[in-house]
Amino acid sequence: MITAQDLDVYRGSKALITNATFTVHAKHKVGLVGANGCGKSSLFSVFLGGLAPDKGELKMPAKWRIATVKQETPALDASALDYVIDGDTEYRTIEAELEQARQAENGTLEATLLNQLETIDGYSLPARAGELLHGLGFSQAELSQPVKSFSGGWRMRLNLAQALISRADLLLLDEPTNHLDLDAVIWLQRWLKRFDGTLVLISHDRDFLDDVVGQILHIERQSAKLYSGNYTAFERQRAEHLAQQDAAYQKQQREVAHLTKFVDRFRAKASKAKQAQSRLKRLQKLPDLAPAHIDSQFTFSFEQPEHLPYPLLSITDTDCGYGETRILAQANITLVPGTRLGLLGRNGAGKSTLIKSLAGELALLSGERFCAQDLNIGYFSQHQLEQLHGNSTALEHILRDAPHFGELDARNYLGRFGFSGDQALAQASTMSGGEKARLVLALIVLAKPQLLLLDEPTNHLDLEMRQALVMALQDFQGAIILIAHDRYLLESCVDEFLLVGQGKVTSFDGDIDDYQQWLNDDKKLSKAQTAEPKEAQNSGVDKKQQRQQQAELRKQAAPLKKQVDKLNKQMEQWQSELDEVEAILADGEIYQSDDKAKLSSLLKQQASLSEQISEAEMEWLDLEEKIDAIMNPIG
Repeated sequence: MITAQDLDVYRGSKALITNATFTVHAKHKVGLVGANGCGKSSLFSVFLGGLAPDKGELKMPAKWRIATVKQETPALDASALDYVIDGDTEYRTIEAELEQARQAENGTLEATLLNQLETIDGYSLPARAGELLHGLGFSQAELSQPVKSFSGGWRMRLNLAQALISRADLLLLDEPTNHLDLDAVIWLQRWLKRFDGTLVLISHDRDFLDDVVGQILHIERQSAKLYSGNYTAFERQRAEHLAQQDAAYQKQQREVAHLTKFVDRFRAKASKAKQAQSRLKRLQKLPDLAPAHIDSQFTFSFEQPEHLPYPLLSITDTDCGYGETRILAQANITLVPGTRLGLLGRNGAGKSTLIKSLAGELALLSGERFCAQDLNIGYFSQHQLEQLHGNSTALEHILRDAPHFGELDARNYLGRFGFSGDQALAQASTMSGGEKARLVLALIVLAKPQLLLLDEPTNHLDLEMRQALVMALQDFQGAIILIAHDRYLLESCVDEFLLVGQGKVTSFDGDIDDYQQWLNDDKKLSKAQTAEPKEAQNSGVDKKQQRQQQAELRKQAAPLKKQVDKLNKQMEQWQSELDEVEAILADGEIYQSDDKAKLSSLLKQQASLSEQISEAEMEWLDLEEKIDAIMNPIG
């Protein structure tokens, strides 16, 4: 088990966790939650031995094998499958020793090693690694592709698969769903529920936590408290605790007021001096109770639009794509006030392409787009985060979009999105992903939209901000189209679903649970089709003509693949530079230094590199969609 005793964790001079005492038993699954910046990742560093506690101790069995997801992936020539298998170091060790035994013609040692391989179920490892990769969204063809051919987001999936394949006693996962689509999130939930070791999981996805963990370790105001049950149970227990705390605090405040009034009134009177002194002592002995912090810092809502046209927007017989590359064919969607649509489908199927087309960011290849006069669209995507003015503060962004606001109005408005005090004066270039997302949402709400097109709006948001967004969307009077891998957000804010895949947009009759079952059935069907005899699959097909067609398609896709290769090299360079910057920022001494200009420069460099990588990944995804559309033409 893991035991923390009187644990203090600092970053530089800042206390993150103080006097933490908790126990996590072996094979338990724990969700680690708290606001962004509260110390969750630092506690992970303590688990891993990369950060020493400033006081107290953290104990766990010395023999435990710990696995976590690497934050970087070298540009290797090794295949995706081999890279994942590398995560099982015991298998790789036996494999290397086997090769040496064979070369030495040592039959006895070879037999012993083969027996060890069987004991650890090594013969099934490639199949299990392939299953992991399929579950995380990789196609059969991609299993043999070199690691260096994948973008940053897909390399993070490879790192996740490598951690999952390891023989870990303790698995530490920090936001594992961040780079996943809903299909992969659903698969990962099922995998983690079957995991036989101890799991500590940082996540802002409440449905994911509810389904996977049995305990919650909550960090708040430098305190760490362990709750039994999943996230929903934790919320209920915490609400009860806060209510009790608030009642005790209010009762104490009434007693303090009464005692203080008595002391002030009678201290100078000789006849009452003794009683006054007695009450003063009682006042001094009262425990120091803190007020309960029940309310979220995020308190925003969408204002009622001045008018709601009918319909708001529609596309008819529309082909969507890039240039001559068609991603989606004959799409038909009509959006009216009250429409709440969720888009389902794997990464690269065309969900973002569809939203861009609806937003008018992407020209239609064919068909019609009707947009109501003076329609105000609130469009959120990861690309929008990079459209913020890097040298402008949060306050300047609001004043630019709302010139009728005074500074006090703008500050009060920003406070509803968690930008209080000096946070309102932070430049966008120095903001974290979560802060940028909150600022973009603040600008969208400010514009009073009638239609919301939201592409993964919760990616960088913590649980409190996600809950505030859910509440705001539930009260929104206009229309919503939503892409998200957060099940709770979808289930809370969407009435119906569209399935995007195989070049089509079709209605999906069911909810997220039905979609989960549909995914299972679809995978079984794919496996059955793969297992069919090749002769039957190729019957009646002119193989020569087929090869010629494939060659022509490869020729068409070649320029795009060159762009992908160029992007990959550029992203590798930026990632390497970012790693160096973040290594310096991870050292607490930089925050103690008098050279504030250097710190400011490093923070700006970090933000700039992160922005460049994010933009490049969006471009990579667009290129991959185009390549996929060329290599797998519709009709």
